[in-house]
Amino acid sequence: MQWEVLESEYLFKRPWLTARRDHVKLPTGAEIQDFYVLEYPDFCNVIAITKDGRIVLERQYRHAQRITGYEIPAGCVEPGEDAMEGAKRELFEETGYSGGEWQHFMTISPNPGACTNYCHVFLAKGVERVSSQHLEESEDIRIELFPEEEVFDMLKRGEFHQAMMVAPLWKYFAEKMQTLK
Repeated sequence: MQWEVLESEYLFKRPWLTARRDHVKLPTGAEIQDFYVLEYPDFCNVIAITKDGRIVLERQYRHAQRITGYEIPAGCVEPGEDAMEGAKRELFEETGYSGGEWQHFMTISPNPGACTNYCHVFLAKGVERVSSQHLEESEDIRIELFPEEEVFDMLKRGEFHQAMMVAPLWKYFAEKMQTLK
């Protein structure tokens, strides 16, 4: 079912976004002259739970949609960097939290129809604050800790907007409910 790329042209290349136009031929013989693909770097998310069982959330403004909301810690995986190491780095830089027991939780694709990247999600249990934040100039992040029950209620009320964070949080609470049965 794979499409044959007959021609490919880069339209825009920047460190965090690359756009290309592919001329493709489908197995059916049909051709699409202008199929657009966005190349983004992989990124990582962390469901970070403190030693006392609270979830570390970030509150920040997102300019594209002009909203301020809650998110789990996240960021781009640097070229050549292991995704878990990237997640540990992002958690530390954005929140000052570190340590704990880490496990890969899931890998999902933001949009496999148009984007090349993946989101690697990790679960970190038993993290603790070891430092202040180390934010980039473009970051303005407030850290808040919430009991799991409150995060679950926020999730049910639709208070999280980023789909790549909503999906792992729903999975986390679904698995948690399964273990309680």
